[in-house]
Amino acid sequence: MVTSRLVRNPHVSRAAVVAGSAADPAFHVTLPGFAATPVRSAPTAAARLGVGRVLVKDESARMDMPSFKILGASWACYRGILAVLGREPGSEPSLAELHDALEASGRDLVLVAATDGNHGRAVARMARILGLPAIVLVPVGTVAGRIEGIASEGAEVRVVDGTYDDTIAASAELADERHVVIDDTSWEGYHDVPGWVIDGYATMLAEVVEAIEAGEIPEPTAVAGQIGVGALSAAIARAFARRPARLLVGVEPTEAACMAESALAGRPVTVPTEGRTCMAGLNCGTPSEIAFGSNLHGYDVFVTVDDAWAEEAVRLLHADGIDAGESGAAGLAGLLAERVGLGLGPDDVVLVFLTEGPTDPENFRRIISG
Repeated sequence: MVTSRLVRNPHVSRAAVVAGSAADPAFHVTLPGFAATPVRSAPTAAARLGVGRVLVKDESARMDMPSFKILGASWACYRGILAVLGREPGSEPSLAELHDALEASGRDLVLVAATDGNHGRAVARMARILGLPAIVLVPVGTVAGRIEGIASEGAEVRVVDGTYDDTIAASAELADERHVVIDDTSWEGYHDVPGWVIDGYATMLAEVVEAIEAGEIPEPTAVAGQIGVGALSAAIARAFARRPARLLVGVEPTEAACMAESALAGRPVTVPTEGRTCMAGLNCGTPSEIAFGSNLHGYDVFVTVDDAWAEEAVRLLHADGIDAGESGAAGLAGLLAERVGLGLGPDDVVLVFLTEGPTDPENFRRIISG
């Protein structure tokens, strides 16, 4: 049975969403292979939703990686490593500056990250670029393709016998003068690095806003953002809370609906995540503390969806020539599942974020074939 749930957010107050910071525009352009990613039209998906247009911010090949995560990981590595070295960011932050700071320090640092796939691979990529070792922790049950992707960047992958939240706890235990933890969620006493991750994601949102203001794409009336720990969705809320969209929709797996439950409670709530979902990048049981306020106040509604809706969204995007991973298609999945309740119609222009390409190739082939 295909299931979904629509939760109207009793705490929405877009004026209360703090604009937040952003990575210095001078930084990301210094990364090898950096370029803005496209916004694509998805007419098949638009027809299915019954809306005027579906716009897809396609992050499936950012810097030759299958997701947007390098934006947050790179900026957090830059700021986090400089902080460990006792240095302030330069007037024009750059990768070369970070290389020079590491070389001058003589420090033998190791980057550490907990992940369900894409964030850890991005941290591993930054470690490889910087010539540093990396340890990436993944929860038990992580599919082989995602582990292989992380290992291909040269990182040591450690499988934690537990959930994503358990990998976070395990990564925190590794922190010391040598091991620099670059996690994308926050907890008591650990706010700076995940804050810099969110700031890094703002580069992607700036690309979208610039395209709107240049008249290259229309202003969306509905924006959907998928939620794991809430870092990306916080960046989306900060970018669109004061723009004209009538509807901001947060989407989560039914098996890990921590933000929907937190909105109902009015405080951060941890939910069990023992159940499996193909939306592995969103299988998170605890909202990030530092992202919580932006999500609580920024989204009009939250939608929870099961795997069948995510798979349908993958197939629809594929029909439009856009290949998405299951987590990457989750925003569209939420709109499909609750199209009627959301009041979507032919005057709507919908914006979704394809946050990852097919990171589980075997499952992607199964979805497309059936």
